[in-house]
Amino acid sequence: MPDLLLELRSEEIPARMQRKAAGDLRKMLTDGLVEAGLTYEAAREYWTPRRLALDIRGLNARSKDVSEEIKGPSTTAPEQAVLGFLRKAGLSSIAEAHVHSDPKKGDFYVAHISKPGRAAEEIIAELVPGIIRSFPWPKSMRWGPASAKPGSLRWVRPLQSILCTFGPETEEPVVVDFEIDGIRSGNITYGHRFHAPDAIMVRRFDDYVSKLEAAKVVLDADRRKEIILADARNLAFANGLDLVEDDGLLEEVSGLVEWPVVLMGEFEQAFLAIPAEVIRLTIRANQKCFVTRPQGVAEYLSNRFILTANIEAKDCGKEIAHGNGKVVRARLSDALYFWTTDQGDLPDLGELEASAEKFGLDLKKPLDQRMARLDHLGVTFHAKLGTQGERVERIARLAEELAPIVGADPALARRAAVLAKADLTTEVVGEFPELQGAMGRKYALLQGEHPSVAAATEEHYKPQGPSDRVASDPVSVAVALADKLDMLVGFWAIDEKPTGSKDPYALRRAALGVVRILVENAKSLSLRHQLANALFGFTFSGGNRFSAVWKAEDGGEFTTGVGSSSDLLDERFVGLHSELAGLTHERSASELIPDILAFFHDRLKVYLRDQGARHDLIDAVITPQSDDLLQIVRRVEALGSFLDTEDGRNLLAGTKRAANILAAEEKKKTAVADHVEPALFREGAEKSLFAAVNQAEKQAGEAIQNDDFSGALLALSVLREPVDSFFEHVLVNDEDQAVRANRLALLARIRAATGQVADFSKIAG
Repeated sequence: MPDLLLELRSEEIPARMQRKAAGDLRKMLTDGLVEAGLTYEAAREYWTPRRLALDIRGLNARSKDVSEEIKGPSTTAPEQAVLGFLRKAGLSSIAEAHVHSDPKKGDFYVAHISKPGRAAEEIIAELVPGIIRSFPWPKSMRWGPASAKPGSLRWVRPLQSILCTFGPETEEPVVVDFEIDGIRSGNITYGHRFHAPDAIMVRRFDDYVSKLEAAKVVLDADRRKEIILADARNLAFANGLDLVEDDGLLEEVSGLVEWPVVLMGEFEQAFLAIPAEVIRLTIRANQKCFVTRPQGVAEYLSNRFILTANIEAKDCGKEIAHGNGKVVRARLSDALYFWTTDQGDLPDLGELEASAEKFGLDLKKPLDQRMARLDHLGVTFHAKLGTQGERVERIARLAEELAPIVGADPALARRAAVLAKADLTTEVVGEFPELQGAMGRKYALLQGEHPSVAAATEEHYKPQGPSDRVASDPVSVAVALADKLDMLVGFWAIDEKPTGSKDPYALRRAALGVVRILVENAKSLSLRHQLANALFGFTFSGGNRFSAVWKAEDGGEFTTGVGSSSDLLDERFVGLHSELAGLTHERSASELIPDILAFFHDRLKVYLRDQGARHDLIDAVITPQSDDLLQIVRRVEALGSFLDTEDGRNLLAGTKRAANILAAEEKKKTAVADHVEPALFREGAEKSLFAAVNQAEKQAGEAIQNDDFSGALLALSVLREPVDSFFEHVLVNDEDQAVRANRLALLARIRAATGQVADFSKIAG
């Protein structure tokens, strides 16, 4: 069967766009071919900085002939229905239709449509220009004299040539002929811009690859990555060094070269006084180079770096390495200036005393000075939520109160929270925002802060993603929780919560961070109370951000501050008011806190499902009131283990039967007694079940008080035999109304006893 080769060659495509663009080209073309009635055996995309290529194997030479019948309306149908049928079938008049008869429905029109197959070359020549014109580049451009005309071709960079050949291995392939904006397809491509700029005639994919290789172009991006990584490792090893590997940089560099040549450059040893992270980012961001370190030493870097050239120079790359070294030295000089400046005194110390007094800062310390400046300058966090200084004040208060719960020293937690955002005003973070937190930790250690305080300045941002580790130091945990809870409550208060497609403030990540911190550190926390505590930070009496709206005794409302966080759980609290935020009763606490809690439940479900937990067990355990995430996780684990046993499966069946009967009778509004009356028992199975429920309910409740959910389920497991016996010997819907109501009340007791751990009716099986 024939194969198709397509190459779109242009000026250099940005590296970040290449992989997706090649995938888009494959999908758009193969989807179009299939829609046109062609099938293929395999398709693979390739890319370099100057070309997107597609190799499609085993493509049909021709689409199949298609015959179909389109059923139309009755021959007595109105004219409008007949005209609609003609348009749908593509007929010019009703005379072209056939009349079929049905014994029940009578005569009706049918169009017999025959579509002859088309040659694959014709289909391809029609598809490719349309794909090129509608290609989904993030950014594209027009060029040349034609760019002034409406509808002129747009491409990510000027498109220079199109190669398109089609044919079987045993025959000479043909050029699929088409033209777009003066560029006509052919069988010609070009190799490396400098090493092999002449035209190359290509027949099919195999000789296309080999001829490009001879012309100093490695077509396969993954192979270019392998070449760069292997040569960089070997070059570093030959010089007594280890390569500091970077997958993201490797992907980018492989998209910058067609013929990778790995070289080594160097800079002065004096620059190694700069933190390793800053050196690495400086060299990575500005020169796209890898750094190295002495063999077997993880903490320090060497003064050698690895660069990837796109040319084999006559001097073996000495001048290229030297030129890169000059640029690296200039960039590192800037970084050294930032690093040393951050450790010196600020020029406006006299203006920072009020802020220093507010936060208890020591203006002899550089990081304290930066925090004072952050507050003094009134840097905005969000227009409706105040400044960074106000936010730090809230986080410090909340972290101090969370500290005893998570096992941290309150004084250290407060100090860490006060310094957590201080590095935002440093020169290094201004140049490299991705180093916020990491630089705060270094500066904190340099000025002699407690190791836990220094760690928290970096770790309170974690986890940044699903694969990132969570903070484990108790001080870091307290500050991280305070930071994330403040953010969630604040944006919920101004009704800026995530939508299905947008989450501009990364609130899902913040909530998942809280979930992971609590679960992976095995910390129990009442989220309901801590959300109220965080909300209190926005509404306390001395604040000026929000006021609370309360119900008055006469049925009216009044606005005031809040005395304590527990006030915000009072049913009289009906809303928030902020002239700055433009809010009046925008979110009431009775809505806001349960809404955030439900958001946490959704994140926890995602987390547990990723861990392999059954969705029905999660749903059975979580209730709208569940606010201890660790307790939910432990309930799910205990429930899963219990249901893997025979007792668990049998109890589940009996409990669900009881719940179903009870639900059906409640739906019919059958009377259910308020409590079980032993005097109405007529069968021994009733008495046995009643005694077992009393015992199991008491023991399970005691176990739950001690967070022993396995023990609670073990206590409930004794219900298995009494429940089975009850349903075997007792008719629930007795003719005597009092007996029936009493037996339904006994079923309600079963539901209540097991409901202490989970809602068994939601469990599959």
